[in-house]
Amino acid sequence: MDNTFWAKIHGASTHLPLALAGCSWLFDTAGFALARRPAGPQLNVVGYWTMLLAGAGTFPAVTSGLLLTKGEMLDHDLVLFHHLFVWPAFALLVGLATWRAIVGSTTRRRAFSCYLVAGFTAAVLVAGAGYWGGEMLLAN
Repeated sequence: MDNTFWAKIHGASTHLPLALAGCSWLFDTAGFALARRPAGPQLNVVGYWTMLLAGAGTFPAVTSGLLLTKGEMLDHDLVLFHHLFVWPAFALLVGLATWRAIVGSTTRRRAFSCYLVAGFTAAVLVAGAGYWGGEMLLAN
């Protein structure tokens, strides 16, 4: 298959983890802040599912990206910047989704606040990867 096919698959599949990582963080942060109100646990349920979907969505995005670049992970210029954001974001999202799948929302506030910091970091990294990916499109 040619690169055009993988470019389209990669472009389509990257939007899921990009959008859901930020959404998960927003819902979980709101749920954390409103923990003593009836809406708090419901917001955490939404944060739970969006994080699981974001973590699962990273696999088609990364796979199609690797097929698109033929395995060149740390090439040069814009590809290098893109990958400097992608790999930490991928590791964090998969790790956070795994932790969340095992622990859920029933954890101590201090542990969940650490999760929120890591979730924010993952959302920023995914956004950075998306930015540099967009810059690659504009450069072509």
